[in-house]
Amino acid sequence: MLAPDIASTLKKTPLHALHLARGGKMVPFAGYDMPVQYAAGVLKEHLQTRTGAGLFDVSHMGQMTLRAKSGKVEDAALALERLVPQDILALPPGRQRYAQFTSAAGGILDDLMVANFGDHLFLVVNAACKDADEAHLRAYLSDTCVIETLPDRALIALQGPKAAEILAAFCPEAPEMRFMDAGSHQVHGIACFVSRSGYTGEDGYEISVPADRAEALAGALLEAGVGAIGLGARDSLRLEAGLCLYGHDIDTTTTPVEAGLSWSIQKSRRSGGARAGGFLGAEKILAQLDHGAPRKRIGLQPEGRAPVREGALLFTDTTSTNSIGSVTSGGFGPSLGGPLAMGYLPTDHAADGTIVFAELRGQRLPMRVSPMPFVPHSYKR
Repeated sequence: MLAPDIASTLKKTPLHALHLARGGKMVPFAGYDMPVQYAAGVLKEHLQTRTGAGLFDVSHMGQMTLRAKSGKVEDAALALERLVPQDILALPPGRQRYAQFTSAAGGILDDLMVANFGDHLFLVVNAACKDADEAHLRAYLSDTCVIETLPDRALIALQGPKAAEILAAFCPEAPEMRFMDAGSHQVHGIACFVSRSGYTGEDGYEISVPADRAEALAGALLEAGVGAIGLGARDSLRLEAGLCLYGHDIDTTTTPVEAGLSWSIQKSRRSGGARAGGFLGAEKILAQLDHGAPRKRIGLQPEGRAPVREGALLFTDTTSTNSIGSVTSGGFGPSLGGPLAMGYLPTDHAADGTIVFAELRGQRLPMRVSPMPFVPHSYKR
Protein backbone atom coordinates (compact mmCIF):
# COMPACT_ATOMS: atom_id res chain seq x y z
CA MET A 1 0.00 0.00 0.00
CA LEU A 2 1.17 3.53 -0.75
CA ALA A 3 1.55 6.00 2.07
CA PRO A 4 -1.55 8.27 2.19
CA ASP A 5 0.43 11.42 1.41
CA ILE A 6 1.93 9.80 -1.71
CA ALA A 7 -1.34 8.27 -2.88
CA SER A 8 -3.18 11.58 -2.51
CA THR A 9 -0.82 13.35 -4.92
CA LEU A 10 -1.12 10.79 -7.70
CA LYS A 11 -3.43 11.39 -10.64
CA LYS A 12 -6.05 8.80 -11.52
CA THR A 13 -7.12 7.65 -14.97
CA PRO A 14 -10.83 7.25 -15.83
CA LEU A 15 -10.37 3.49 -15.33
CA HIS A 16 -8.96 3.75 -11.80
CA ALA A 17 -12.09 2.34 -10.12
CA LEU A 18 -12.11 -0.57 -12.56
CA HIS A 19 -8.49 -1.41 -11.69
CA LEU A 20 -9.32 -1.48 -7.98
CA ALA A 21 -12.44 -3.57 -8.55
CA ARG A 22 -10.40 -6.14 -10.45
CA GLY A 23 -7.73 -6.37 -7.76
CA GLY A 24 -5.05 -4.36 -9.52
CA LYS A 25 -1.81 -3.89 -7.59
CA MET A 26 -1.36 -0.13 -7.87
CA VAL A 27 1.99 1.66 -8.12
CA PRO A 28 3.10 5.23 -8.94
CA PHE A 29 3.97 5.65 -12.61
CA ALA A 30 4.56 8.98 -14.40
CA GLY A 31 2.57 10.75 -11.69
CA TYR A 32 -0.40 8.38 -11.92
CA ASP A 33 -1.71 5.55 -9.74
CA MET A 34 -1.45 2.65 -12.19
CA PRO A 35 -1.85 -1.16 -12.04
CA VAL A 36 1.44 -3.02 -12.30
CA GLN A 37 -0.42 -6.35 -12.34
CA TYR A 38 -3.67 -8.09 -11.41
CA ALA A 39 -4.32 -11.36 -9.58
CA ALA A 40 -3.13 -13.51 -12.50
CA GLY A 41 0.37 -12.04 -12.27
CA VAL A 42 2.81 -10.67 -14.84
CA LEU A 43 3.72 -14.01 -16.43
CA LYS A 44 0.13 -15.04 -17.16
CA GLU A 45 -0.82 -11.54 -18.29
CA HIS A 46 2.12 -11.52 -20.71
CA LEU A 47 1.19 -14.90 -22.19
CA GLN A 48 -2.51 -13.95 -22.33
CA THR A 49 -1.53 -11.08 -24.64
CA ARG A 50 0.73 -13.24 -26.80
CA THR A 51 -1.89 -16.00 -27.26
CA GLY A 52 -5.25 -14.26 -26.87
CA ALA A 53 -6.02 -10.62 -26.15
CA GLY A 54 -5.12 -8.19 -23.40
CA LEU A 55 -6.48 -4.79 -22.39
CA PHE A 56 -4.13 -2.02 -21.23
CA ASP A 57 -5.04 1.31 -19.67
CA VAL A 58 -2.76 3.90 -21.27
CA SER A 59 -4.92 6.91 -20.41
CA HIS A 60 -1.96 8.52 -18.63
CA MET A 61 -0.43 9.27 -22.03
CA GLY A 62 -0.96 12.67 -23.62
CA GLN A 63 -3.44 13.20 -26.43
CA MET A 64 -3.52 16.43 -28.41
CA THR A 65 -4.49 17.93 -31.74
CA LEU A 66 -2.50 20.19 -34.03
CA ARG A 67 -4.49 22.41 -36.42
CA ALA A 68 -3.04 24.93 -38.85
CA LYS A 69 -4.53 28.40 -38.56
CA SER A 70 -4.85 28.30 -42.35
CA GLY A 71 -7.22 25.35 -42.04
CA LYS A 72 -4.97 23.16 -44.19
CA VAL A 73 -3.65 19.94 -42.68
CA GLU A 74 -0.65 20.24 -45.01
CA ASP A 75 0.39 23.42 -43.19
CA ALA A 76 0.13 21.64 -39.84
CA ALA A 77 2.28 18.83 -41.25
CA LEU A 78 4.96 21.24 -42.49
CA ALA A 79 4.95 23.04 -39.14
CA LEU A 80 5.43 19.78 -37.24
CA GLU A 81 8.32 18.87 -39.54
CA ARG A 82 10.26 21.71 -37.86
CA LEU A 83 10.31 19.56 -34.72
CA VAL A 84 10.56 15.97 -36.01
CA PRO A 85 12.81 14.32 -38.64
CA GLN A 86 9.90 12.39 -40.19
CA ASP A 87 7.95 13.13 -43.38
CA ILE A 88 4.59 14.27 -42.03
CA LEU A 89 3.50 16.02 -45.25
CA ALA A 90 3.33 12.70 -47.11
CA LEU A 91 1.25 11.04 -44.38
CA PRO A 92 -2.15 10.36 -46.02
CA PRO A 93 -5.47 10.95 -44.24
CA GLY A 94 -6.37 7.92 -42.15
CA ARG A 95 -2.76 6.90 -41.52
CA GLN A 96 -0.42 7.17 -38.52
CA ARG A 97 3.37 7.46 -38.24
CA TYR A 98 5.95 6.99 -35.49
CA ALA A 99 8.09 10.10 -34.87
CA GLN A 100 10.50 11.72 -32.42
CA PHE A 101 10.75 15.26 -31.08
CA THR A 102 14.44 16.09 -31.37
CA SER A 103 16.53 18.70 -29.59
CA ALA A 104 18.94 21.22 -31.09
CA ALA A 105 21.73 18.85 -30.01
CA GLY A 106 20.14 15.92 -31.88
CA GLY A 107 18.85 14.10 -28.80
CA ILE A 108 15.33 12.73 -28.40
CA LEU A 109 12.96 14.86 -26.30
CA ASP A 110 10.16 12.28 -26.66
CA ASP A 111 8.80 9.76 -29.13
CA LEU A 112 5.22 10.01 -30.33
CA MET A 113 2.56 8.87 -32.75
CA VAL A 114 1.20 11.28 -35.37
CA ALA A 115 -2.05 10.59 -37.24
CA ASN A 116 -3.60 12.52 -40.13
CA PHE A 117 -7.31 12.96 -39.38
CA GLY A 118 -8.04 14.81 -42.61
CA ASP A 119 -8.28 18.40 -41.38
CA HIS A 120 -5.88 18.16 -38.42
CA LEU A 121 -3.14 16.03 -36.87
CA PHE A 122 -3.74 13.86 -33.80
CA LEU A 123 -0.72 13.26 -31.52
CA VAL A 124 -0.14 10.74 -28.72
CA VAL A 125 2.88 11.45 -26.51
CA ASN A 126 4.42 9.85 -23.42
CA ALA A 127 2.89 10.53 -20.00
CA ALA A 128 6.04 11.80 -18.31
CA CYS A 129 6.76 14.17 -21.22
CA LYS A 130 3.31 15.47 -22.12
CA ASP A 131 3.54 18.81 -20.31
CA ALA A 132 7.01 19.50 -21.74
CA ASP A 133 5.83 18.38 -25.19
CA GLU A 134 2.89 20.77 -25.09
CA ALA A 135 5.19 23.63 -24.07
CA HIS A 136 7.61 22.67 -26.86
CA LEU A 137 4.84 22.71 -29.46
CA ARG A 138 3.52 26.05 -28.24
CA ALA A 139 6.99 27.62 -28.18
CA TYR A 140 7.74 26.72 -31.79
CA LEU A 141 4.39 26.37 -33.57
CA SER A 142 1.93 28.81 -31.98
CA ASP A 143 2.58 31.27 -34.78
CA THR A 144 1.00 28.97 -37.36
CA CYS A 145 -0.95 26.33 -35.42
CA VAL A 146 -3.53 25.85 -32.68
CA ILE A 147 -2.45 23.21 -30.15
CA GLU A 148 -5.21 21.61 -28.10
CA THR A 149 -4.79 19.01 -25.36
CA LEU A 150 -7.52 16.42 -24.85
CA PRO A 151 -7.68 15.73 -21.08
CA ASP A 152 -11.29 14.56 -21.39
CA ARG A 153 -10.30 11.43 -23.31
CA ALA A 154 -9.07 8.06 -22.07
CA LEU A 155 -6.84 5.72 -24.07
CA ILE A 156 -6.98 1.93 -23.99
CA ALA A 157 -4.96 -0.62 -25.94
CA LEU A 158 -6.38 -3.95 -27.08
CA GLN A 159 -3.49 -6.22 -28.03
CA GLY A 160 -3.00 -9.83 -29.13
CA PRO A 161 -3.79 -12.29 -31.93
CA LYS A 162 -7.49 -12.35 -31.02
CA ALA A 163 -7.82 -8.54 -30.82
CA ALA A 164 -9.33 -8.12 -34.30
CA GLU A 165 -11.84 -10.93 -33.82
CA ILE A 166 -12.99 -9.52 -30.47
CA LEU A 167 -13.12 -5.89 -31.56
CA ALA A 168 -15.15 -6.83 -34.67
CA ALA A 169 -18.18 -7.42 -32.42
CA PHE A 170 -17.95 -3.81 -31.23
CA CYS A 171 -16.57 -2.14 -34.40
CA PRO A 172 -17.32 -4.17 -37.57
CA GLU A 173 -14.78 -2.34 -39.74
CA ALA A 174 -11.89 -2.95 -37.32
CA PRO A 175 -10.63 -6.17 -39.00
CA GLU A 176 -10.29 -4.34 -42.32
CA MET A 177 -7.91 -1.78 -40.87
CA ARG A 178 -4.21 -2.19 -41.67
CA PHE A 179 -1.28 -1.65 -39.33
CA MET A 180 -1.02 2.11 -38.69
CA ASP A 181 -4.46 2.94 -40.07
CA ALA A 182 -6.12 5.54 -37.82
CA GLY A 183 -9.38 7.44 -37.74
CA SER A 184 -12.81 7.97 -36.21
CA HIS A 185 -14.97 4.89 -35.59
CA GLN A 186 -17.97 3.87 -33.55
CA VAL A 187 -16.93 1.29 -30.95
CA HIS A 188 -19.72 -0.19 -28.82
CA GLY A 189 -21.85 2.74 -29.95
CA ILE A 190 -19.26 5.25 -28.72
CA ALA A 191 -17.50 7.79 -30.95
CA CYS A 192 -13.82 6.86 -30.70
CA PHE A 193 -10.48 7.43 -32.43
CA VAL A 194 -9.04 4.03 -33.36
CA SER A 195 -5.61 3.07 -34.69
CA ARG A 196 -4.33 -0.39 -35.53
CA SER A 197 -1.14 -0.13 -33.54
CA GLY A 198 0.32 -0.84 -30.12
CA TYR A 199 3.37 -1.41 -27.98
CA THR A 200 3.60 -5.19 -27.65
CA GLY A 201 4.75 -6.42 -31.06
CA GLU A 202 1.35 -8.09 -31.44
CA ASP A 203 -1.53 -7.14 -33.70
CA GLY A 204 -3.93 -4.83 -31.93
CA TYR A 205 -5.59 -1.46 -31.56
CA GLU A 206 -5.34 1.71 -29.53
CA ILE A 207 -8.71 3.31 -28.80
CA SER A 208 -9.15 6.93 -27.70
CA VAL A 209 -12.54 7.15 -25.98
CA PRO A 210 -14.37 9.94 -24.11
CA ALA A 211 -13.36 9.65 -20.46
CA ASP A 212 -16.94 9.28 -19.25
CA ARG A 213 -17.46 6.25 -21.53
CA ALA A 214 -14.12 4.54 -20.94
CA GLU A 215 -15.24 2.27 -18.11
CA ALA A 216 -18.26 1.05 -20.08
CA LEU A 217 -16.12 0.21 -23.12
CA ALA A 218 -13.33 -1.42 -21.11
CA GLY A 219 -15.86 -3.44 -19.13
CA ALA A 220 -17.55 -4.69 -22.27
CA LEU A 221 -14.22 -5.79 -23.77
CA LEU A 222 -13.23 -7.58 -20.55
CA GLU A 223 -16.57 -9.41 -20.52
CA ALA A 224 -15.84 -10.53 -24.10
CA GLY A 225 -12.84 -12.54 -22.93
CA VAL A 226 -10.05 -9.97 -22.93
CA GLY A 227 -7.60 -10.11 -20.01
CA ALA A 228 -6.74 -7.06 -17.90
CA ILE A 229 -3.00 -6.40 -18.26
CA GLY A 230 -0.78 -4.23 -16.04
CA LEU A 231 2.42 -2.29 -16.52
CA GLY A 232 4.63 -5.27 -15.66
CA ALA A 233 3.55 -7.33 -18.66
CA ARG A 234 3.45 -4.23 -20.85
CA ASP A 235 7.15 -3.79 -20.16
CA SER A 236 8.12 -7.43 -20.77
CA LEU A 237 6.05 -7.50 -23.99
CA ARG A 238 7.65 -4.35 -25.42
CA LEU A 239 11.13 -5.55 -24.42
CA GLU A 240 10.65 -8.85 -26.27
CA ALA A 241 9.45 -6.78 -29.24
CA GLY A 242 12.63 -4.66 -29.13
CA LEU A 243 10.66 -1.44 -28.61
CA CYS A 244 12.17 1.59 -26.87
CA LEU A 245 10.93 2.99 -23.57
CA TYR A 246 11.44 6.74 -23.31
CA GLY A 247 13.65 7.77 -20.41
CA HIS A 248 15.39 4.40 -20.48
CA ASP A 249 16.39 3.25 -23.99
CA ILE A 250 16.03 6.70 -25.55
CA ASP A 251 16.39 10.18 -24.07
CA THR A 252 18.00 13.56 -24.70
CA THR A 253 21.46 11.94 -24.84
CA THR A 254 20.57 9.51 -27.65
CA THR A 255 19.99 10.38 -31.30
CA PRO A 256 17.46 8.51 -33.47
CA VAL A 257 20.37 6.99 -35.40
CA GLU A 258 22.15 5.71 -32.29
CA ALA A 259 18.81 4.34 -31.06
CA GLY A 260 18.33 2.25 -34.20
CA LEU A 261 15.38 4.37 -35.34
CA SER A 262 16.81 5.43 -38.70
CA TRP A 263 14.05 3.39 -40.37
CA SER A 264 11.56 6.00 -39.15
CA ILE A 265 13.25 8.85 -41.05
CA GLN A 266 12.01 8.98 -44.63
CA LYS A 267 14.20 9.81 -47.65
CA SER A 268 12.56 13.20 -48.15
CA ARG A 269 14.04 14.45 -44.84
CA ARG A 270 17.52 13.01 -45.38
CA SER A 271 20.47 14.53 -47.23
CA GLY A 272 19.47 15.08 -50.84
CA GLY A 273 15.76 14.72 -50.06
CA ALA A 274 13.02 17.12 -51.12
CA ARG A 275 12.82 18.63 -47.61
CA ALA A 276 16.15 17.57 -46.16
CA GLY A 277 16.85 18.79 -42.65
CA GLY A 278 14.93 21.76 -41.32
CA PHE A 279 14.29 20.10 -37.96
CA LEU A 280 16.02 20.61 -34.62
CA GLY A 281 19.30 18.72 -34.45
CA ALA A 282 19.34 18.08 -38.20
CA GLU A 283 23.06 18.72 -38.63
CA LYS A 284 24.09 15.99 -36.20
CA ILE A 285 21.36 13.51 -37.16
CA LEU A 286 21.95 13.84 -40.92
CA ALA A 287 25.71 13.47 -40.40
CA GLN A 288 25.11 10.23 -38.50
CA LEU A 289 22.73 8.98 -41.18
CA ASP A 290 25.37 9.69 -43.82
CA HIS A 291 28.49 8.54 -41.99
CA GLY A 292 27.33 6.33 -39.12
CA ALA A 293 26.93 6.84 -35.38
CA PRO A 294 29.62 6.14 -32.77
CA ARG A 295 27.37 3.83 -30.77
CA LYS A 296 24.30 1.69 -31.32
CA ARG A 297 21.34 0.34 -29.39
CA ILE A 298 21.60 -3.44 -29.35
CA GLY A 299 19.78 -6.48 -28.06
CA LEU A 300 21.51 -8.67 -25.48
CA GLN A 301 20.87 -12.20 -24.31
CA PRO A 302 22.64 -13.19 -21.07
CA GLU A 303 24.03 -16.66 -20.68
CA GLY A 304 22.24 -18.51 -17.90
CA ARG A 305 18.93 -17.57 -16.27
CA ALA A 306 19.80 -14.44 -14.30
CA PRO A 307 18.20 -11.26 -15.68
CA VAL A 308 20.51 -8.26 -16.12
CA ARG A 309 18.75 -5.04 -15.18
CA GLU A 310 18.94 -1.43 -16.31
CA GLY A 311 22.15 0.32 -15.33
CA ALA A 312 24.46 -2.70 -15.49
CA LEU A 313 27.78 -1.72 -17.03
CA LEU A 314 29.15 -3.59 -20.05
CA PHE A 315 32.80 -4.56 -20.56
CA THR A 316 34.84 -6.20 -23.31
CA ASP A 317 36.17 -8.92 -20.97
CA THR A 318 36.23 -10.11 -17.37
CA THR A 319 39.13 -7.96 -16.20
CA SER A 320 38.96 -4.56 -17.93
CA THR A 321 38.17 -1.59 -15.71
CA ASN A 322 36.69 0.74 -18.35
CA SER A 323 33.09 0.03 -19.33
CA ILE A 324 32.16 0.35 -22.99
CA GLY A 325 28.40 0.70 -22.53
CA SER A 326 25.45 -0.09 -20.29
CA VAL A 327 22.13 -1.90 -20.16
CA THR A 328 19.11 0.38 -20.56
CA SER A 329 16.31 -2.21 -20.14
CA GLY A 330 16.45 -5.79 -18.92
CA GLY A 331 14.35 -8.56 -17.48
CA PHE A 332 12.87 -11.98 -18.17
CA GLY A 333 11.05 -12.70 -21.43
CA PRO A 334 8.19 -15.16 -20.79
CA SER A 335 7.69 -15.85 -24.51
CA LEU A 336 11.42 -16.11 -25.10
CA GLY A 337 11.83 -18.37 -22.08
CA GLY A 338 14.89 -16.58 -20.76
CA PRO A 339 16.49 -13.27 -19.79
CA LEU A 340 16.92 -10.46 -22.30
CA ALA A 341 18.11 -6.88 -22.34
CA MET A 342 18.81 -3.82 -24.45
CA GLY A 343 21.65 -1.39 -24.17
CA TYR A 344 24.25 0.67 -26.01
CA LEU A 345 27.66 -0.36 -27.29
CA PRO A 346 30.28 1.29 -29.51
CA THR A 347 29.45 0.49 -33.13
CA ASP A 348 32.60 -1.59 -33.53
CA HIS A 349 31.39 -3.87 -30.69
CA ALA A 350 27.75 -4.01 -31.78
CA ALA A 351 27.75 -6.82 -34.37
CA ASP A 352 25.32 -9.68 -33.75
CA GLY A 353 27.06 -12.53 -31.93
CA THR A 354 29.62 -10.34 -30.16
CA ILE A 355 30.23 -11.39 -26.55
CA VAL A 356 30.40 -8.66 -23.91
CA PHE A 357 30.30 -8.90 -20.12
CA ALA A 358 27.81 -7.30 -17.75
CA GLU A 359 28.76 -6.55 -14.17
CA LEU A 360 26.24 -8.29 -11.93
CA ARG A 361 26.68 -8.39 -8.15
CA GLY A 362 30.45 -8.08 -8.43
CA GLN A 363 30.80 -10.69 -11.18
CA ARG A 364 31.07 -10.44 -14.95
CA LEU A 365 28.26 -12.25 -16.77
CA PRO A 366 28.71 -13.01 -20.50
CA MET A 367 26.05 -11.61 -22.83
CA ARG A 368 25.66 -12.13 -26.55
CA VAL A 369 24.66 -9.26 -28.84
CA SER A 370 21.36 -10.40 -30.36
CA PRO A 371 19.22 -9.20 -33.27
CA MET A 372 15.90 -7.59 -32.37
CA PRO A 373 13.03 -8.12 -32.04
CA PHE A 374 13.61 -11.07 -29.74
CA VAL A 375 10.06 -12.26 -30.53
CA PRO A 376 8.83 -11.61 -34.13
CA HIS A 377 6.24 -8.88 -34.65
CA SER A 378 2.81 -9.94 -35.88
CA TYR A 379 1.43 -6.67 -37.26
CA LYS A 380 -1.30 -6.89 -39.94
CA ARG A 381 0.12 -4.92 -42.84
